[in-house]
Order: sequence, then C-alpha cells, then structure tokens
Amino acid sequence: MILKVEHASFEYKRGKPLFSDVSMEIQSGEIVSILGPNGAGKTTLLRAIMGILSWKEGKSTLDGENIRDITPGKLWSKISYVPQSHGLSGSYTVLDSVLFGMTTQIGVFSTPNQEQIKKAESILERLQLSHLRDRKCNELSGGELQMTLIARAMASDPGIIILDEPESNLDFKNQIIVLDTLSQLSAEGVGVLFNTHYPEHALRRAHKSLLLSHGSVIMGPTKEIITEKNIADAFGVKAIVGQFETESNQIENVIPLALLDKDAESVEVTNENGSENEDALASISIICREFEESGKINQILHEFPDILFGRMGMPHRKRNVYLITVNLDGPKSRIEELAHRLSLLKDVSIKVTYAKEEQR
Repeated sequence: MILKVEHASFEYKRGKPLFSDVSMEIQSGEIVSILGPNGAGKTTLLRAIMGILSWKEGKSTLDGENIRDITPGKLWSKISYVPQSHGLSGSYTVLDSVLFGMTTQIGVFSTPNQEQIKKAESILERLQLSHLRDRKCNELSGGELQMTLIARAMASDPGIIILDEPESNLDFKNQIIVLDTLSQLSAEGVGVLFNTHYPEHALRRAHKSLLLSHGSVIMGPTKEIITEKNIADAFGVKAIVGQFETESNQIENVIPLALLDKDAESVEVTNENGSENEDALASISIICREFEESGKINQILHEFPDILFGRMGMPHRKRNVYLITVNLDGPKSRIEELAHRLSLLKDVSIKVTYAKEEQR
C-alpha cells in the first residue's frame, strides 16, 4: 500500500499559503515523521493528506487513486487515524472503544463475537491497557485516553496508520510503549505516518522525515533532515545531534542547548563543517536474533554497494543469534545513513567503529 502526496499546497486565507509544493510518500512497512514548530501546520497537513481538508493545489492518492474519489467506508478500512486526545471522551468503556475500531468488520448494527472481543483484549494487553478494560473513557487521564485511541486504530488492521502527536501527554514508560508499537507495526508491514514534537523520536524510529518551518518544506531520509542546522533554522534552538552507546546498541539523540539570537545571520554548528562528505573507513558490527531480520539486513546492505567492500556473517547456534560484520569505505554521510537504517530494525544491535585518521 502506498499513500502519496503530489505537489500539494494549502491555505486558510486566500493568497497566504500555509505550505506549498509538498510531495511525500509512505509505503507499507515504512515510518515517516512530520516535525516543525508550533503553528507550522503539522496537524493541518495530516488532515489534508487524508482528505478531511481540501488541498488548494495538488492531491493525495492511495495506491494511485485520488483520496477525494474514495468512498469513506473504503478509505477508513485501509487507513486508521489517531487524533490528539484533547476533548475526546465518552461514557463507553475502553474495551468498547477498541471494538468501535472494528466497525467495518463487525457492522454498524451487529454485536461483536468472541473472536473479535479476544482480538480487542489482545490489543489492550499489547499496549499494557488490560487494567483499563472496563473503565469508562470519560474517567481516563489524557495519557490513558491517548493510548486507548491508538488501540482503537490498531483494531481495524490498517494498511496505514496516521497519528497526530501520539506521544503527547504520555510519561516515559508509555512513550516507549507507543514508539515500540509503531516500530512493531512497521515490521509487520504497516505504513506509519506521525507528527511529533520530539526530533529524537523521529531520529530513532523514522525512515524518512518531513520538516515544516516558516512555510518551507524539506523531506528526505531522517538522518539527512534532523541535523543541527535544520533544527536551528526551524526551531531557533541550538542543539547537538549525536550518538551515545549502551551495552547493546548505538543510540542517536538530539540535545537542545540554548535559544538562538533571532537576529543572528548564521548558526554555528558542531558537526556540519563539510566532514560529512569526506571519505571514511568504518566497520559495523551487527547482532540479530531473528532469521527474518537477517534477511532485512541483507536487503538494506544491497542498497549501499558504493561503500560496502566486504562482509562476513555466521550463526552462533548456542545463543541462536547471527553475527554480521560489514566493512565500509566512502562518504561518512552514507555510512551514517546505513547505520541509521540498520538501527531501525527490530531486535538488532549495531555498533559503528571508524578508523583513526592516520590509519586511512
């Protein structure tokens, strides 16, 4: 399934476009994030993509068909939408709310069967919401309601799920549950599109990102979009984009440091001095536990033949894991793009080691 936006623009006031010439694509199994400061139009963009609002120019298509020409029943059987939870509630229970997500399967005037109830209960368990099963939605906190809306969206088995700031109002634990669920849905072949206020969430989860800022739009691989310069230009914040290592992985993060002077003509950044285009020699060590993931690793490696000059892999049967080492020589930006793609895979640990300058 492919959701595509083609050269689209939107405006509330005639002659004052909120954004113009937006083009993007979300494919099955892909996570795409939308970032930007408050007021940039992130929610508006989502609503226009789905046809809730009308484009001034351009169009949205689902598998090549204009979304405006698709009947609502057909469209919402393929796409699920999770709005922000503010002001959304009801006297029905959490379980009932999740079952409402199966309306296209159950029928408006039918009663859910035991299999459908078990499916809803399974989704609640997956999101660690089972304890809220019989609670009324109007008794939930904002975070609990947000999680319930996500569970309801998952119940329809969508080909694409669209979420408006899904981590808002959530504590650390539930943020991780939501982000892990999005990654799992992606691994299962669902396309995911979400707005976020957290650049680090996009950096750790999204394959591609779109950045809205002051009417401008840039789109591309997440690693190329979330940079110190782009964050400074869009948010007016000086930040560090870098990696830190845990025992099992290399984690990318964005750390805000300070507000920038509005009158500054240029932004000093720490990592964007041209070195990203210089050649580097590196090795990536990979450990994965699932045979399916090793196949996905090979698919990704095949997209980087220009920098890959050697690889070795072997199973460690005692622990049922695969150990893979790849050797790379090329622009550092390409090496980091490959590392980022690999880091998005489920149950995969990676570490990148660069040769010292004098060893190259």
